[in-house]
Order: sequence, then C-alpha cells, then structure tokens
Amino acid sequence: MLEYEQINRIPPYLVNYKVAEFLLEDIPLGDLTTEATVDKNEIATAELRAQENMIFVGEFLFYYFFDEKFQVDSLIKDGEGAKNGDVIARITGPAYLILMRERVLLNIIQRLSGIATMAHKFALLAKPFGVKILDTRKTSPGLRMFERFAVKMGGGSNHRLDLSSGILIKDNHIKAAGGIKNAIEKCRNKFPEITPEIEVENLEQIEEALEANAEAFLLDNMTPELMKQAVYLIRAKPNGKNIFIEASGGMTFDNIQDYLATGINAVSIGALTHSFKSAEIHLEF
Repeated sequence: MLEYEQINRIPPYLVNYKVAEFLLEDIPLGDLTTEATVDKNEIATAELRAQENMIFVGEFLFYYFFDEKFQVDSLIKDGEGAKNGDVIARITGPAYLILMRERVLLNIIQRLSGIATMAHKFALLAKPFGVKILDTRKTSPGLRMFERFAVKMGGGSNHRLDLSSGILIKDNHIKAAGGIKNAIEKCRNKFPEITPEIEVENLEQIEEALEANAEAFLLDNMTPELMKQAVYLIRAKPNGKNIFIEASGGMTFDNIQDYLATGINAVSIGALTHSFKSAEIHLEF
C-alpha cells in the first residue's frame, strides 16, 4: 500500500530561518510606534486567547519568537483543542519586543490553527470509513512545511511533500509520455524503487492502467456513482485489495460522505491549505 512520509515536526533550522524572514519583512527598520511609546525596561505579561473553538497549532513557534529574556507558559499544546475564551499561553518579558512580534506571531498561528481545525473536521467524518484525509501541494509559497504540519496535527495525513518525494502521473504527463501504459513503464524504468501513482478520470483509463499493473490510483473529479464502479473494477483484479485508491476533486463537508462510502483509501483536499479560514486568536496585555 502506498505510503508517504509524514511531517511530525519541523526542523529547527527551518523554523529559525523562517521566523527571522517573517520578522524582517514586518520590521525592516524598526517599529516606529513602539519605539516612540514604550520604554525598553517595561516588563509586561501578555495572554494569547482563543476567540472560537479550534484545534491549536503554533506552540512550537513561541520559543523562536521569545528567547531567554521571556517566560513562556504554554497551556495548550500543538494538536490540542482550545475552546472560545481559553488562554493558550502567557508570555512575560520586555513589552516592546512583545508588541513588535505580536502581529507576525498571530498571523502564523491563526493560519496554522485554521488549517488544523479544518483538517480535524474532515478527519472526524472520514474516521468511521477508515479513510485518510490527505493534503496537497496547493500550499502558500514558503509555508508548505508549516501548513502541512498543521494538517497532520489536526488529524489529517500528508501526501508527497514535493516533486522529489513521490511519483504522481497526471494528465499532461500521460500526454507527453504517449499514453498511460508508457507513462507508468517509463517511471518504473527510471525509478524502480518508487511506486508510481496514476491519475485517471474514467473507467477506460483505469483498464489501461490495470493492464500496466498500476499499484496506486488517483480518481479525479468522479461522481460518487462512477467512483463506486471504479473501485469495484480495481478491487476485482488480482491483488486488487492492496491497490491504493485516492480520490480528489471538489470534496466538501456537505458531499464528502458520499465519496467516503465508495471503498477508497484516501481523499486529498486542496482546500485544506488554500481555502481555510484562519482561526480567531487574540493577544492582549
């Protein structure tokens, strides 16, 4: 069965690099307002508070924004639920530094918590069917590792991280290779250690892929009725129960259960990282 590497943590060097980049973008030549109004010796305690129910992600970032000059008390960990009004963390330290970093920190943790919350809702719907909720490469440039970590913390799973992490043969690859069978064979010849996944849109393409002994399918933009036929066709083949079947295309909270009951292994949802709603989190002294 096809498996992709999961993002259970983000390498510290990457977090450090990105936080420095984010802060430089927002504070290129200093925070003029804070420098004019706040004494550098003033110490303050700020609370991060949830303003709606959510799955929180961002605790790992606190220690990159706030170093040894601060005391950070995290009350809610990455992947845990927070209710409206809950205090997520308390941060004590130089007031001027908290104010300078507040907006950038909130931008990131609101985004990650929104993604995790959406992934959690989909994962709850999929769990009774034993179906995985997968993310996609439709991520914000520069934030892919962060956003897909949030999907994992919300109860979803990660698809291939990048173009170097797996083979997914799509329609344009098929055209360029001269057909499904040629595309699969070329991938196997070039990278025999990697299981290629083939994107198909109809039963005829599935038949052609099965003739090439395809081991993983992406059923794209099918109706639930057509998907049931596709799954039956794949599972009927020798070793068909071990073939990985993924579905994608227009899955929403309203229609996903029709797809979950078709016998697939996973659903990939681009909306997890391109159409989510950022969570409401507030920081206040």
